[in-house]
Amino acid sequence: MIPDLKSDLEKILSESIKSISSVSGGCIADSRKLELESGKVFFLKRIRNSCSRIFDSEKTGLEELRKSGAVNVPEVVRKGTDFLLLQWIEAVNNNSNYSMEMLGRQFAKLHRYRVKKYGFYEDNFIGYTPQLNKPSKEGSLNWATFYAENRLAYQTSLAVKNGYASLKMRKLMDNLIKKVPDLISGTEEEPSLLHGDLWSGNYLIDKMGVPWLIDPAVYYGHREADLAMTSLFGGFSNTFYSAYKSAYPISPGYAEREPLYQLYHLLNHLNLFGSCYYGQVISILKRYAS
Repeated sequence: MIPDLKSDLEKILSESIKSISSVSGGCIADSRKLELESGKVFFLKRIRNSCSRIFDSEKTGLEELRKSGAVNVPEVVRKGTDFLLLQWIEAVNNNSNYSMEMLGRQFAKLHRYRVKKYGFYEDNFIGYTPQLNKPSKEGSLNWATFYAENRLAYQTSLAVKNGYASLKMRKLMDNLIKKVPDLISGTEEEPSLLHGDLWSGNYLIDKMGVPWLIDPAVYYGHREADLAMTSLFGGFSNTFYSAYKSAYPISPGYAEREPLYQLYHLLNHLNLFGSCYYGQVISILKRYAS
């Protein structure tokens, strides 16, 4: 750790730091376990590039999730220009039915926390990628417009800029965007608070079996978009989905719409990690747009 940062943290915490050890996970931040002489433990994240706004967004996202009263999130102890100090959660490898059922019920409760307009009062990030949350006037009141403009069209524009979008992909996307209203017709709901990036690496289970959500990319949108991310890379059991659906049933035909919502995250992975995700993007585009 940079000596000046250690000194600053000791001033913030009014106590000497006993040890600092690396923690695995995440490609955006350098993660450390910070232990004080008193035995108190914190989670320290340091940004790996100059984009300190990522931590501003993470702090805001955690605070928004906490407002719902639905899920557990770590407390933000302090945010600096290049670091974020969080409550330490002693995570264990526990995907028991008890924990996954609790997570499913809490996730459903989160989605019952609603507002009147889609989006969010500020843009934030999903990974390193800016996430545009400020919609057009129509998009603020119409989910199909919001999803088409702020999610699919924006990620496609980045793919063009990054050299990952072929002419074929662009034509398919143009066709899909025209079809989005019909594809999701009949599923309309008021905007739900979404975690925004809930894959298996963004929840923890503590020693008591209690789930915690971390690393949000929050906005208010259709809850099916949040559910679709949970199934993209695995890590959520049938118990989780059964508990969710029991607490908050979803509209018929969700399985057919799920890849449409996964497309946003695959486009983001295309932009973040390169052409290895191109085939999956094209496959979904052909499914809906051909």
